[in-house]
Amino acid sequence: MTILRFFSALLAFGGSNLAFAQCDAPPMVSVPAGDEATLEQMIEAQTGVKDFMEEMDVYLACVDEEIEAAGEEATEEYREEMVELYNDGVAQLEELAADFNEARQLFEETASENSEE
Repeated sequence: MTILRFFSALLAFGGSNLAFAQCDAPPMVSVPAGDEATLEQMIEAQTGVKDFMEEMDVYLACVDEEIEAAGEEATEEYREEMVELYNDGVAQLEELAADFNEARQLFEETASENSEE
């Protein structure tokens, strides 16, 4: 009976935190230096970026669902933590997109310069 009360209390007071553990952020992918990368490396990076963005969309949807599920019962601290996780995910998307675009531009410039030689 004591164990049943423990789990009931855990779900009542910490249920939203248990659900939070189900949202796993994807690992960040690396982008090669565009002025040193091969075409194969750039294609591989592009695939990695696309996969990361898809995985991050799933993660952001999960975090958003957790915020919604917690509702008014969530503590302010929990809500702030979840919003911070969401915002961090969006920032990672923006940073990766900018890094890849910069690498792509450098790659194209380098390829153009090499073809002129």
